[in-house]
Amino acid sequence: MEEEFHIREAGTKPHLAGGRLTIDLRSLQANFRALAKVAAPARVAGIVKADAYGIGIAEVVPALAAVGCDTFFVALPEEGFAVRRAAPQARIFVLNGLFGAEAAEAYAGSQLIPVINTAVDLTIWERFCGRQGAAHPCAIHVDTGMNRLGITPAEAIAFADENMLTGTVNPVLLMSHLACADRRDDPKNRRQLELFRQVRRAFGDMEASLVNSSGLLLGRDYHFGLCRPGIAVYGGSPAPGVTMRTVVTAEARVVQIRYARAGETISYGATAVLERDSIIAVAAAGYADGFPRAASGSGVPIRQLFPGGSGFVHGRRVPIVGRVTMDLTMFDVTDLGEDGIATGDHIELFGPNLPLDEAARAAGTISYELLTRIGQRYHRAYISGADTR
Repeated sequence: MEEEFHIREAGTKPHLAGGRLTIDLRSLQANFRALAKVAAPARVAGIVKADAYGIGIAEVVPALAAVGCDTFFVALPEEGFAVRRAAPQARIFVLNGLFGAEAAEAYAGSQLIPVINTAVDLTIWERFCGRQGAAHPCAIHVDTGMNRLGITPAEAIAFADENMLTGTVNPVLLMSHLACADRRDDPKNRRQLELFRQVRRAFGDMEASLVNSSGLLLGRDYHFGLCRPGIAVYGGSPAPGVTMRTVVTAEARVVQIRYARAGETISYGATAVLERDSIIAVAAAGYADGFPRAASGSGVPIRQLFPGGSGFVHGRRVPIVGRVTMDLTMFDVTDLGEDGIATGDHIELFGPNLPLDEAARAAGTISYELLTRIGQRYHRAYISGADTR
């Protein structure tokens, strides 16, 4: 069957851009559907904080809504406003809570649901609802061991008892977050689960949510009513050996081919010394584009900790050589041969041939950071439509 798709372009014009991003929204949808199947009968929310992990809220939210996602989580209210514009009927939770009493009206005006993380948040929301004469919805975040955000289990239980009598606010979700979900056998997972269960008993049959991408694979005991996978939807691996479909492909344009002799050095600090006559491709993407300096090639001190990054072009991996700079990265393309690459070609930084997680490990980071650091100078092509693969 012939594949049906549409491409929408955004960002810098293709003939003027140093790099290009290809964002396959069909793969994003396929990943979401696969995770929803694992989670069933629990539902799956869309995590679209950090501008949908760097991909774009305006594009990602409608794509997820089209495959049945009706609940979204963001970190900040401005992100919530963007989701509201893209999905007028969606439930939208703001993870970082309330930013003071003056923010409460803005949340309610856009029907954003604050995640209550502190006793102060709770007091602000109760007072706002009291003045409004309406019990606006909120989520209660209880800290079960992450020690990042959330009220204590004792505070949560006390609130449940009090609000049952007063009905001042309308808690619609009880949530927590696992600290070690990516380590399946870590006993902390079970301890957090049991503590969450204890708190949940005080809230009756209220909707509950505990797991992210990795936690989703811990089993149905952890799923409750709502799961919150993030990175796996965008193509990152949620657990060792689990592969998701590639959503984002980042490529850098080759702007110069250089011929250097053995013994010469490459890039800042002269840290990379060539051991042979070499062909070097200079590509127009660097750390200003979100490609980490820590991916720098041989000779950089960070090499002692991390293996150094590579690119992929014309069917072969090519190592980064020398330090990644603000706007440029150098690749050793000697093994492609003298006519193996030309200016105007593009070198893949991560994508189908260089998996996102592998590229991140080579830079000593994680896939989340690699995606959310994506810069705005790329040409972007969004692929959507019927997927017959």
